[in-house]
Amino acid sequence: MRFKGVEKTNVDEYCVSEGWVRVTAGKTMDRKGNPMTIKLQGEVVPYFRDIHDAES
Repeated sequence: MRFKGVEKTNVDEYCVSEGWVRVTAGKTMDRKGNPMTIKLQGEVVPYFRDIHDAES
């Protein structure tokens, strides 16, 4: 996932049409033990990596 030109690996959910991603906020947890998330606005570019790209 690319967000504002930077590759992100901690994206929980995203919406390309509305231009937002929801990422985990470090190791913080809510009172029920679920990870805290932050919704960020900006350009979202989802893509798949090729197997050959990951090997090199």
